[in-house]
Amino acid sequence: MFPQDFVQDIKRRFGTEADNFLQALDSEPPVSIRLNDKTTFDYADIVPWCENGRYLAERPSFTADPLFHAGAYYVQEAASMFVEQVVKQYITEPIKMLDLCAAPGGKSTLLSSALPSGSLLVSNEYVKNRANILAENMTKWGNENTIVCNNKPSDFAQFPSFFDAILVDAPCSGEGMFRKDETAVSEWSADNVKMCVKRQREILSDVWDALKQDGLLIYSTCTFNEHENEENVRWIADELGAEILRLKTQPDWQITETPEGYHFYPHKTKGEGLFLAVLRKTSASDTFRTKNDRPQKQNKELATLQNWLNGDFVFSTFGTRVKAVPTNYANEFSLIEKNLHILASGITVAEQKGKDFIPDISLALSKKINRNSFATCEVDYETAIRFLQKEAIVLPQTEHGYVLLTYKNVAIGFVKNLGNRANNLYPQEWRIRMKIV
Repeated sequence: MFPQDFVQDIKRRFGTEADNFLQALDSEPPVSIRLNDKTTFDYADIVPWCENGRYLAERPSFTADPLFHAGAYYVQEAASMFVEQVVKQYITEPIKMLDLCAAPGGKSTLLSSALPSGSLLVSNEYVKNRANILAENMTKWGNENTIVCNNKPSDFAQFPSFFDAILVDAPCSGEGMFRKDETAVSEWSADNVKMCVKRQREILSDVWDALKQDGLLIYSTCTFNEHENEENVRWIADELGAEILRLKTQPDWQITETPEGYHFYPHKTKGEGLFLAVLRKTSASDTFRTKNDRPQKQNKELATLQNWLNGDFVFSTFGTRVKAVPTNYANEFSLIEKNLHILASGITVAEQKGKDFIPDISLALSKKINRNSFATCEVDYETAIRFLQKEAIVLPQTEHGYVLLTYKNVAIGFVKNLGNRANNLYPQEWRIRMKIV
């Protein structure tokens, strides 16, 4: 049962369509995934506005699929994949981009793949436990051009005009999630909508100076009301200084356009509720000035790990861990790491213990791993699940030492094979807790 104030508002706005809208919002939501390029899938039902988006006929047990844990695909609402159209239509050259409210990582994993090669993506989440989930999902997706941080929006004020584009997928009243989240229904109220509007404007104001003049702002919510959507877009344009941009859509997508942006309504489009707008910043900001940072130098001892990766990287240490970042953004990585609270950046290659380097899960799942540097072992479903449950496995026919396990030729992690047993190096905090096999 939906809140009465919400129902009345929908009837006011949709008139004769209101009953169809409310019935659709009370129906079973569609299931969709977005494919990574780690492997290939044969799905026919394509999400029309996203090249790698696919609809599923039913919801499987994703937890029981090793490919899900390996980052071969991401479970994401189809409507949220619409952000790909912004990239395709407006971003043609490498950029520095911030995804400000990025957890759990759907839009960030999409952006990390869709942005032009040579781009840098900073994915941020203020809530700590959600930020940890974001870091896990970004690691599993396997792209090296990313930094994950856990900061307040106001922390980015120290980077004036640093970003070419910013995505603010703002915390909202969640009306678009009503059919999959009972909590969203129980917490909704007209007063909560007003509170969300206030918070959204504070977030936008806090991060605005970090966007360069002529840079792109993508503003989105998973709610329907005009207060958090159209009114906020007009506020951005008038108060912060921006022009509203248009996106090309296809009639069969059934996306509802308004002068301010684009709505996904459940009785028209196959997906959950979404509003998205694109703006170009017209107001001026201070120019970012580097803080006399010296260029990051390559650590010659750690550079011996270069053959573990394909590509051009700079290696450095943080504690006992060794990480690699793309050489073309080494200074930016260094600068951001010094000024923000970083959870993950680039590729965590290994943990150093004495003279030994223990390969990390981030390396195993990275698209830049050089598999020729490691013994590999293709495992069956039962073995893959036991590994992902952090259980002991035995690989008697595999050479000793560090071994990269694969399932359907997709890497799932490392073990140290001792012959009579194999030390499982899968992260304890990631293990599957559900009984499967």
